[in-house]
Amino acid sequence: MPDTAYLFAAVAVSAGITWALRALPFAVLAPLRASRTMRFLSTRMPAGVMVILLVYCLREVSWNSTSALAPLLALAVTAGLHLWRRNALLSILGGTTAHVLLASLVFSP
Repeated sequence: MPDTAYLFAAVAVSAGITWALRALPFAVLAPLRASRTMRFLSTRMPAGVMVILLVYCLREVSWNSTSALAPLLALAVTAGLHLWRRNALLSILGGTTAHVLLASLVFSP
């Protein structure tokens, strides 16, 4: 069994490393906040992320069967809700609900 001083030293070193690793991103990102690149990315990335998610979600849809209707109708519900209310949470929840209901009840095999 290690002695008490060794255990306290191990805990102190672990705590120091953990604190440093959690504080490091904030210290590194502080100077980047004023950069032109970060301003550009902050305006363009939300749409880019949504396009990537759209491609990821629709990549395995069989387009020549009726099973493609559930995700397409859910996509239309999501887009319609977002254009109507401009609320991301409502759009995501509404689209997810529409897809689950359509895939489970209407277009189930």
